[in-house]
Amino acid sequence: MRNSAGFTTIFGRNLIGELPNFVHQPYLVVTMPDLWEMFARHFDENLAGPYFVHTIDGDELREELAKLPPCRSIIGVGGGQALDVAKYFAWSLQLPLFQAPTSMSVNAAFGHRAGLRFQGNVRYVCWAAPEAVYVDFDVIQNAPPVVNRSGICEILCYYTAHADWRYASERGKCEVKWPYDEALVEEAQGVMATVMDALDDIRAVNEKGIRTLMQANRWGGAAFHNAGWNPRHIEGADHFLFYALEYYTGKKFIHGQPVCLGIYVGSLLHDDKAQEMLDAIVRAGVDIRPEAMDITWDDVSHALLNMREFVRQAGLWYGIYHEAEIDQAFADIVRANVEAAYEGVTL
Repeated sequence: MRNSAGFTTIFGRNLIGELPNFVHQPYLVVTMPDLWEMFARHFDENLAGPYFVHTIDGDELREELAKLPPCRSIIGVGGGQALDVAKYFAWSLQLPLFQAPTSMSVNAAFGHRAGLRFQGNVRYVCWAAPEAVYVDFDVIQNAPPVVNRSGICEILCYYTAHADWRYASERGKCEVKWPYDEALVEEAQGVMATVMDALDDIRAVNEKGIRTLMQANRWGGAAFHNAGWNPRHIEGADHFLFYALEYYTGKKFIHGQPVCLGIYVGSLLHDDKAQEMLDAIVRAGVDIRPEAMDITWDDVSHALLNMREFVRQAGLWYGIYHEAEIDQAFADIVRANVEAAYEGVTL
């Protein structure tokens, strides 16, 4: 595979407990307060201090740098926000980075850049390659099931990304620097197939499911850089709906829920195996109904009705949302189909 190189990734147990024995000292742990309560006991007198993430705003994080205690390495412990902020600090301070994801929810541990917010919009900035990513089976299995299962979004989104890329190519709207590349698409499809074949194991969060999804995320996390900063084969309409919901509601989400909703909506707009994608999402145990995300169908409708304006204003790459005429009738169809898919399902 031409695009297969990813970060060194270690699977095992008691991996966080081993970190103080070999990371550069003193070390700074970037995490969340609730996670610190669980993992503080693993760190020793060489701890420069925990840093609790309270923002992913790039301008605010720049100001936070001056407040950090002296340290010689950065350890990211947590989900996407903690891991992205750890990247940003390691890059800014030119320090070694060690990443310990606490769930399978996102591929942030495996990506070179951090997805920060600037004036409410996502920008991928900085460069940080960790010494290694440590995937602890016990730690992952201790995370809420909905958080772990939602990680399928980072792989199933390849489906809508490819549909958007073809859509743009057929209309002569591809960026000159990102012409449609069938080889990249086929490589991503091969990775996605491994996840589709392991949906039941991922739902169960057993060792096979963890290895499968995290290895897929390892490929996907590095794919942006490995394809010359080309995001076309790994992200499209799926993530765009998530960005819009975040922008319009001001809420924070478990990443995989709005992205999985975006996978279904994008597939439906492209008229390309939408029911198959929705069935896979339900089978994996990811709830994409608005109430599970603490929003309403009105919020979803508002985002959908404004998607054409949103993607253009945000400068997102060309896809189905740039031209699709989405009306309330379409939003109502999305609602009806999603609600029907979860009828009688126990998650």
